[in-house]
Amino acid sequence: MTEQEEQELQAALAQLKEEHRDLDAAIMALEGMPLPDPLQIKRLKKRKLYLRDRIREIDDQIFPDIIA
Repeated sequence: MTEQEEQELQAALAQLKEEHRDLDAAIMALEGMPLPDPLQIKRLKKRKLYLRDRIREIDDQIFPDIIA
């Protein structure tokens, strides 16, 4: 992997982590409302799970497990 590719992955990783945190805050805010919308919360949680998986994929590309 070239240095430029790694930098691009690092930037994408940072963006995904930020979106993941933002979704967490949005979910908590929605759940704290008097009449939360369960469908919207479910959609946000699905997106959050997708982001978590994508973060792991990129993290594995940057820091592969090396079995010695």
